[in-house]
Amino acid sequence: MLKGKKIVLGITGSIAAYKSCMIIRDLIKQGAEVQVVITPSGKEFITPLTLSTLSGKPVVSEFFDRRDGSWFSHVDLGLWADAMLVAPATASSIAKMANGVADNMLITTYLSMKAPVFIAPAMDLDMYAHPSTQNNLMTLKRYGNIIIEPQSGELASHLEGKGRMEEPENIINQLEKFFS
Repeated sequence: MLKGKKIVLGITGSIAAYKSCMIIRDLIKQGAEVQVVITPSGKEFITPLTLSTLSGKPVVSEFFDRRDGSWFSHVDLGLWADAMLVAPATASSIAKMANGVADNMLITTYLSMKAPVFIAPAMDLDMYAHPSTQNNLMTLKRYGNIIIEPQSGELASHLEGKGRMEEPENIINQLEKFFS
């Protein structure tokens, strides 16, 4: 189902960023091409080296390459992709997406995206349940985005509740269903 599909994988600053490695591996195994776009805070949780090794492509994080000054075009990524998946999606990035706050490469790529966008929230239970987060998610749904609901379970805070990012295989299943 995903063979030949071009997927932009957005990674934000969440402990669940480690799950993005499994998402990349599964997408690549199924024949998809994956371009990772990561927020600056996402790089605090997982390294671009790990992600580029798995995806076979340089990871995009900044607007310009610091080595040679070349520009990374969020517009080109928006035209290239068959789908965008933001996993994990933090409350901060969800708010920026819902309100058009284009202050990093991931959000500008999202705002330029012509393809369907899938969003997999990951955050603590109180953040997820907060009315502002719920309102932002409803706004994103109204924009036509597909929200991959988080699960209940043990969170990074060691609390139990809803906010745990969906498991990679279930995220991949949702992409497969969409393209079938």
